[in-house]
Amino acid sequence: MRLKADLLLLFTALLWGSAFAVMRVAAQYDIVFLLNGSRFLLGGLLLLPFAGMRGAITRQNLHYVLLAGFALFIAVFFQQVGLATTTAGNGGFITILYVVVVPVILWIGWRERPALKTWLAVAAAVLGGFLLSTGGSYRIASGDWMIFIGSFFWAMHVVVVGKAQGRIALLPFAAGQYLVCGLLNLAVGAFVERPSAADMLSLLPAILYTAVFSIAIGFTFQVIAQKHTPTNDAALILSLEAVFAALFGWIFLGEMLSFVQLAGCVLIMVAVILVQLGSGKMLSREKLERSE
Repeated sequence: MRLKADLLLLFTALLWGSAFAVMRVAAQYDIVFLLNGSRFLLGGLLLLPFAGMRGAITRQNLHYVLLAGFALFIAVFFQQVGLATTTAGNGGFITILYVVVVPVILWIGWRERPALKTWLAVAAAVLGGFLLSTGGSYRIASGDWMIFIGSFFWAMHVVVVGKAQGRIALLPFAAGQYLVCGLLNLAVGAFVERPSAADMLSLLPAILYTAVFSIAIGFTFQVIAQKHTPTNDAALILSLEAVFAALFGWIFLGEMLSFVQLAGCVLIMVAVILVQLGSGKMLSREKLERSE
């Protein structure tokens, strides 16, 4: 199951990477809350018929749904605002910093001390993200702090998803967090944004694509996979989003990768391989214990 879960996370990173290119195009419109509200609400509604919500969310586990939805709400807000006022390279690198924040949160909040292998993988992923996103030449832009703040909430979301495992059914949890995030965005957007019908029509392809692939499928696969993959390892595998974002940027936006950026891709892959080497040993021990 661990291998299948890791492959689901890999596919999730691919979906998120493809959506990154779509959202970069959408960032030119000054419509943050209504854009995010529409795509998350639609993603939740698409999943709702399959979720089996009746009795799944109770007073005891409701806080996981609310925390996950709130973390998504804040994270996507800061990321979308930041993308409008920084370079794509800076945005990609700073977002990937959540792989550092996740083990720190687990260490401070739950006394789960990361293994040396985890820190080595985190260091490789961060360095790889820097080289891939910036080409080794980093210039501070006005939106960088926005995306940096958002990276803490991406980390918080990964942690909440991990801690919710076994306490709430997977699909109701997934649908619930999307609906919370979507409604929060729409509520704020109704007060602060006044988009034209033409603008919303122009954003419709981005809304539909991300609602189906990035949210209804991608975030749901994340929830399912984290049942079997440790939180730190999941964060590192999901960091491949940056590699897939660069790949789709090259395919659809004509963005070329330098040798330094390709080296960054390799480093991120090395980080994921480090995680897989550790998981392979763990799976072998589990099989041995079951056979005794």
